[in-house]
Amino acid sequence: MIEYISGTLTLLTPTYAVVEAAGVGYRLDISLATFSALEKHGNGASATLLVHEIIREDTHDLFGFATEEERSLFRALVSVSGVGANTARMILSSASPDELGQVIATGDAKRLKAVKGVGTKTAERIIVDLRDKIKVVAAAGATPEMPLAQQSVSETQEEALAALMMLGFPRPQSLKVLKKIFDADPAASVETAIKRALTMF
Repeated sequence: MIEYISGTLTLLTPTYAVVEAAGVGYRLDISLATFSALEKHGNGASATLLVHEIIREDTHDLFGFATEEERSLFRALVSVSGVGANTARMILSSASPDELGQVIATGDAKRLKAVKGVGTKTAERIIVDLRDKIKVVAAAGATPEMPLAQQSVSETQEEALAALMMLGFPRPQSLKVLKKIFDADPAASVETAIKRALTMF
């Protein structure tokens, strides 16, 4: 089992990253939280991602995480009946680890149901199964998200659109949702736009 991959970040998108280590490029599916952490360093920088492997007969998927807290949450989520890896990643992309801990601790099923692929029964099962397992970390010291100064709004919109389509949302619907978001907040970052979009479908 791969514990972590450490090497050069050669490609970064809001949904996956490629890290080259010992001449091999590893593609790892990531959440928005990990994307945001890696984005600060940029392509060509050294990067270390904690790994969760999912190996089946027809696929070998790697999921990468910037922190152990996020990987632990991911593993907790996929342990819940009815929650697959992509749904867990979607949940982690819709809220920070701190926020997700608060959602589960307070039994906020409505917030979980806002995530694509999470119905009422699944949301309630997540809360029941994980409420006693997840340590809630206060988010009082969290820093606000800052827009990327080097990107134009159109570039940010295009990146957010590509990410939503890779997550399975149709292009026309994604365009409408993103237009509403950027009309209301032209300086929104890619991470902020996707988080808001995930609650609007």
